[in-house]
Amino acid sequence: MSIGNSQMPTVGMGLWKLEKGLASKGVRDAISMGYRHLDSATDYANETEVGIGIKQALDEGLCTREELWITSKLWNTDHRAEHVRPSLLKTMNDLQVDYLDLYLIHFPIALKHVPHDQLYPADWIYDLNAECPKMELDNVPISETWKAMEELVEEGLVRNIGVCNFSTGLIHDLLSYAKIKPAVVQVEVHPYFTQEKLLRLCRERDIAVTAFSPLGALSYVSLNMAQNSDNVLGEQVVLTAAKRLSKSPAQVVLRWGIQRHVSIIPKSSNPKRQLENLQLFDFSLTDQEMSEISALNRNQRFNDPGEFCERAFGAFHPIYD
Repeated sequence: MSIGNSQMPTVGMGLWKLEKGLASKGVRDAISMGYRHLDSATDYANETEVGIGIKQALDEGLCTREELWITSKLWNTDHRAEHVRPSLLKTMNDLQVDYLDLYLIHFPIALKHVPHDQLYPADWIYDLNAECPKMELDNVPISETWKAMEELVEEGLVRNIGVCNFSTGLIHDLLSYAKIKPAVVQVEVHPYFTQEKLLRLCRERDIAVTAFSPLGALSYVSLNMAQNSDNVLGEQVVLTAAKRLSKSPAQVVLRWGIQRHVSIIPKSSNPKRQLENLQLFDFSLTDQEMSEISALNRNQRFNDPGEFCERAFGAFHPIYD
């Protein structure tokens, strides 16, 4: 997938929920398996271990740094301009790299800054030791954060910048003042949440889209953000296509994603599934299968931070209608 003058691998490895104890070996093994796109974030609390895995892979000659596409994300507590660069430098130090291919604003939610030497990575809660811990918002416009992100590109610390979890309205607003256009918008996309309008907007504005949670609810059941019944892999159209193609249901759903010209970052700690998630380019879905899978759409978002924050912290701060 072309991103400016660069090529972002269409399939990446999502590093959310990758346990610290498994992260370094998991990343090294994923690179050995063929992954060249790693999707990280400060909030995942495993970047030090991920960095060890990256360095090990590079030291072993499994690939070169130039062959890797490494993404990370700015956390909510570092949205003020003076905190953006230090946050990036901390991430780069943890990942043991001297540049990032892509740096994203993780959420359009600015929280009160927490010094890195006090707590890193910071939480949604401002002071975990307070008598009544709560989420504390900070009044920082996205324009301030974006300008600081643009300066990272100008300095050569990051090659591309973008946003995550933005709505179409926020994308329109960002484009109205951005000197450097967002290269990538990363959002939740799967057959239960097809994001037709957002994908069309990004296509028309020449912005790439990366889909997180491309298999739907699997990562959210344990967080009580989805039900076991929210299982796109059990849908008849998916099972029928999988049987026709001699592929797994997951491969069918992932193929649906990339045939919509979206990059995907499925996550798995299972080596067999990790390899399956890469093996998506020797088959295609028919137009009818694509249409029938798209027709599963429920406009069902599993990762809604506004809903999560209200349920977990009693903080009403919706970012989606």
